[in-house]
Amino acid sequence: MLRVKNLSFGYEEKRVLKNLSFNISKGENVSIIGASGCGKSTLLQSIYGLHHVDGKIFWNDRQLLGPEFNIVPGEDFMKYLAQDFDLMPPLSVADNVGKYLSNMYPSKKQQRINQLLELVEMRELSRVKVKLLSGGQQQRVALARVLANPPEVLLLDEPFSHIDHFRKNKLRRNLFSHLKKAGVTVLVATHDSTDALAFADQSIAMKDGRIIQMGKPSELYNEPRNSYVASLFGEVNELPASLFLKNQGSRKKIILYPHEIHQTDGGNYKARVKQSFFKGNHYLTEAEMAGENILFECSKELPKNKMIFISFKGDLLYKRIR
Repeated sequence: MLRVKNLSFGYEEKRVLKNLSFNISKGENVSIIGASGCGKSTLLQSIYGLHHVDGKIFWNDRQLLGPEFNIVPGEDFMKYLAQDFDLMPPLSVADNVGKYLSNMYPSKKQQRINQLLELVEMRELSRVKVKLLSGGQQQRVALARVLANPPEVLLLDEPFSHIDHFRKNKLRRNLFSHLKKAGVTVLVATHDSTDALAFADQSIAMKDGRIIQMGKPSELYNEPRNSYVASLFGEVNELPASLFLKNQGSRKKIILYPHEIHQTDGGNYKARVKQSFFKGNHYLTEAEMAGENILFECSKELPKNKMIFISFKGDLLYKRIR
């Protein structure tokens, strides 16, 4: 188990991480989500041992002591993939992946390199020098290299940020399936809600160096603590509770995702269409209702200024009061 207890860190007087505590079981995939500058990358770096922190970090029963106690910063059972990749541009793709593999058994080394390049779909470029690759291709090489000697704990900082969308989805499925089978404990700092929802066992939502909410992805999505957490998964509506429910204080808000609001043929709530955005299999429609802007999904484009009726699921309204 990875245990983080009362972890804080700052540069001079600015605190970047503020009293973080959480536990992660062996083999879990944990996503760390939050706005830019919330402390995601610093948290990974601190766990790896690149910063001298206040608080304690344990792997099983062993306390990780950080750079002031290690001549070479970092932990040998742990791998950290930063956003700069740290590749060797003059070397080939294969040489970068095999850099830390033993040369004692050349055939096994080559087999391992080929296996990893197949995983990240870079086999056909194995002899190409890394300096000639695109940013997305370099990122795939870096992913393969960090897996060459399987770690017990893998820390990934925005691991798919440079990779084309059409290739990203398959790569994520293959990579996280590979890591789950290998029993590797994974922490992924990400802006992408797909990483946080589809592949994570737990998600940590951070803001301003603090943990705002932690739990199963379904819990964060369906029961977000506030509109900030909900917004990490996409568009969100934050509407006054007084619009829908009697005896609710003026400061109470209701959080709804666009797909939870529906157009109907009649009802108590009228809205005026402002504009529609084509999203592929639906339109995201912006409308005005009782002086509030709302976003909802619709199967067809609605004319601007058209008056429509809107419906809301009653039990969901009570569930989402914040």
